[in-house]
This record gives sequence, C-alpha cells and structure tokens, in this order.
Amino acid sequence: MTNELDTTTIDPTLQGAAAEAKTDAAASAPRPDPGRVGSVARRGATRRWVALAVLMLPVLLVAVDNTVLSFALPAIARDLGPTAAQQLWIIDAYPLVLAALLVAMGSAGDRFGRRRMLFIGSIGFAVVSIAAAFAPTAEALIAARAALGFFGAMLMPSTLSLLRSVFTEREERRLAIAIWASGFAAGAALGPIVGGVLLEHFAWGSVFLLAVPVLVPLVVLLPMLIPESRDPAPGRIDVLSIVLSFGAMGGAVYGIKHLATEGVDVVAVGSIVGGLALGAWFVRRQLRARTPMLDMRLFRVGAFGGGVVVNLLSVIALVGFLFFVSQHLQLVAGLSPVQAGLALAPGLVAMIAAGLSVVPLARRIRPRVLVPTALAVSAAGYLTVALTAGQGVAGVVVAFVLLGLGIGMAETVSNELILSAAPPAKAGAASAVSETAYELGAVLGTALLGSILAAWYRASLDLPAGLTASQADAARETLAGAVNVAESLPAAASAELLASAAHAFDGGVVVTSFIGILLMVGAGVVAALTLDDARGAASE
Repeated sequence: MTNELDTTTIDPTLQGAAAEAKTDAAASAPRPDPGRVGSVARRGATRRWVALAVLMLPVLLVAVDNTVLSFALPAIARDLGPTAAQQLWIIDAYPLVLAALLVAMGSAGDRFGRRRMLFIGSIGFAVVSIAAAFAPTAEALIAARAALGFFGAMLMPSTLSLLRSVFTEREERRLAIAIWASGFAAGAALGPIVGGVLLEHFAWGSVFLLAVPVLVPLVVLLPMLIPESRDPAPGRIDVLSIVLSFGAMGGAVYGIKHLATEGVDVVAVGSIVGGLALGAWFVRRQLRARTPMLDMRLFRVGAFGGGVVVNLLSVIALVGFLFFVSQHLQLVAGLSPVQAGLALAPGLVAMIAAGLSVVPLARRIRPRVLVPTALAVSAAGYLTVALTAGQGVAGVVVAFVLLGLGIGMAETVSNELILSAAPPAKAGAASAVSETAYELGAVLGTALLGSILAAWYRASLDLPAGLTASQADAARETLAGAVNVAESLPAAASAELLASAAHAFDGGVVVTSFIGILLMVGAGVVAALTLDDARGAASE
C-alpha cells in the first residue's frame, strides 16, 4: 500500500484544480529572504574556517615539537652532557610514545568524544611542557618527552577527524585538509626557525615553554567553535589491543634503534621479532573482533593503504633531513641558530605553497600520477645534498626547497585520500593511522638515518694525537662532543679535530642522502601502484 495517489486515474478537471490550488498555496507561502539565507551561509562558512584555525594550533605545536629539538640538541648536549644514545632518545622518546598510542587514542576519541580528547590532551601537554623546560638531567628530559608523547597522542587524531565533522562537503574538505597538511609540514620546517630565534635569546628550555601560549587559545575557543563528535556505535574498550599496539610499535622501533647504534645482537633481534609478533597478534585480533579498535579492512582500499605508506616514507625522509642539516648548519658551517633557521625558510615557504597549490591540480590529475611526480622532486632534493655536501650552505637551501615542494604536494593528496576512504564514524581511528605513519616516520627518521649517520661519523673520524681517553670518547660520541673538545685544545689540534669531524659528518650525510633518495623512489612506486581517487568509498 502507498500513501501517494495514482494521478493517472484522476479526472483531468480535478488534476487542473489541484494544480491551481498547489500554485496558489506556493504563491501565498512565505518565501525565504535570499539575503538572510546568504548571511547565514556566510556565517556558517566563516565559523568553519575559524574552527580550522583553532584546530591548526595543536597541529603546528606537535609538528614543531618533532623537529625543534634537533636544533636545540647542540645546546642541550653542552648543558646536560647526554651520550649519543641519550641524544637519540631525547629526540625519539616523544614521537615513539606518540606513535605507539595514536591508534588507541584515536579509537578512544571515537568512543568518548574527539573534542573531549583534544581538550584533555591540550591541558596535559601544556603542563608537561613546563616540566620539560626545566629538566635538570638528560634522563628527566627523556621522561618528560615521553609524557609529552602521551598527551600529544590525544591531540593529533582528534584534529584531523574533527575536520571530517566540520567540513562535510568534499571539495571544501579537500582544501581544509590541504591547509592541515601544510600546517603539519610547515610546523616541521618551522621548528628549526622558531628554535633558532628562541635559542639566540633564551635557554634551550624555551622551546618547550612555547606550548603554553599556543594551547591557551585552543582551550578557550574549542568549546565555542568545535562541535563534539563520536562514533554512534563504538565498540568496547579493548585493553589487550591497546597493549599489543603499544608493544608492537615500541618493540620494533627500539630494536631498529639498537641495531643501528650497537649492531646485530640478541637485544636488537629479539626486540624486532617481538614487536613484529605482537603486531601480527594485534592484526589477527582486529580481524576477528566484531567491533575492532582498528578496522584492518581499510587497508584493502588502495587509497588508504598506499596513502599511509607514502606518509610514512615521506616523513622519514623529511625528519631525517632536518636531523642532520640542523647540525651541519650550526656545527660545521658555523651559523648561529637564527641564521641556520633562516637558511631553511625558503624550503618552509615552498612546502606551504606546494601543499595549497596542489588542490586544484588534484581535481584534474590522477593521484597515481601527481604524487609520484611530486616525490621525484623530493628525490632531487636529496640528490642535491649528496652532490653538494661540504660545499657551503647554498646546496642545503636548494635541497630543502626541492624536498619541501615534493613532500608538501604528496602529503596533501595522500591525507585527503586516507580520510575520504574511511567511513565517517571511524574518522578518529582512520586519522590515527595517518598520524601513526607521521609519528613513526619521525621516529625512524632519526632512528634510522640518524643512527646510520652516527655510525659513519664514528667509523670515519680521525682523532689528533694527544687527546685524553675521555676527550677521545666525547669526540667520537657526537659531532657536538667533538666541537666541545676542540674548544679546550691548542689551536692546531683544535683545527685538526674540527676538520676531521666535519669531514666525517659530511661523509655520513652523503650516505644518508642516498638512502633518502631510495625512500622517495620507493614512496613514488607505492603511490603509482596503489593511489587512486577515493570517490565511491565509504565516505561518499
């Protein structure tokens, strides 16, 4: 039975009367004021873009935190005297904990509310940042960095998933994600510049205190501008899955770091194998669960899985580049922190411009063509470093511009595909996967490229005669250690040590640059084989 009349059986006269009545009713009904409708639409659009600006604050902060420590590391090394392994942990403790908890926190945001998680994470991040700023020892700083990773894991999935609820129209959302991705990339590149300015005038702890004025506006404006969103049918809290994801990520990354710094031994192999085993258990549990913490079926969508791999490899290359370039500019080229930061400013501008300008291109060029082309430009940046190592600052500037152009375009496209391929209710978990790729890339950028560079440096360094055992150990440990030792030596021995250290370090830069090229080529191949428009995915 139907509630609609079959008009083919009604007398034409009645049809005409009905039509006239309908016309009269439509004519007498109040008509919406076009000006009022337009004003409401404009206010709604303005509110969305202001909300995006608020959501960009934690994105910039977390991204800056990923790289600002690389620039502050020389000052920290002189003040706290960490070992080479502690230096890597000062950098890596934050993104390691962040990466290990992102999926769990993204799932928690889907369940308890993404805005709520963002609010709690912001307050905790600001409080722990103050503690990190006044850390008295390397161990205390590592612990504070790990705590920052815990609260940072609440921030990042929430920002990207909330964009999904704020921007419901795909073209508008694509531009918003482009701005978001540009903000993350800009923050990563802005870290050295901000760090340079702060370190020129204040102690190294100032790079942590930066979080407080950034997060205060977020805490105030978040409840006013951002609507709460959550999964309407969340699964139960799976404690075992949380433990498995943390153990898998932490074990594998620790093993890789240990392998790069200490060589092949039982600890390295056991950690990697253990991490992979826990990861396999995690995947198996998610596939069998009725309501999994992370829906592994998303990875069957080429746009999702391929985009995650592109994010991972791109960030490894970007963070690894900033890790060695920040030291080269200050400790080899002799630039001040501000000068070194400004040397990277053109690359920052290029990265932001590329991320925004790729939006209209993405409408006309298929992702599997656009992204590999962009990554080829980034590979050319690493090739520039390899060919110009030790020949001045100009090569570094050009290299970072090329690297920024390619990664800025690739990250915008891949993030939009990842988010569009996931169902809206699972936006938090999907965003967490994208962010996990970012943070795991940040960890591996220093763990792999940084450790390989450190190993090459130690093997290639020729020490001048007359050093004490402690001086020799300090010089071999890090480039900053060699610079500190050189300051206490006679002029001739100091010049000899500095020249040898610079030569050994730049030799490691060449090796890591070729690894960076391979990373970019690999990411381009993955993009060409897997990426396609996510139109028709669950989001549409």
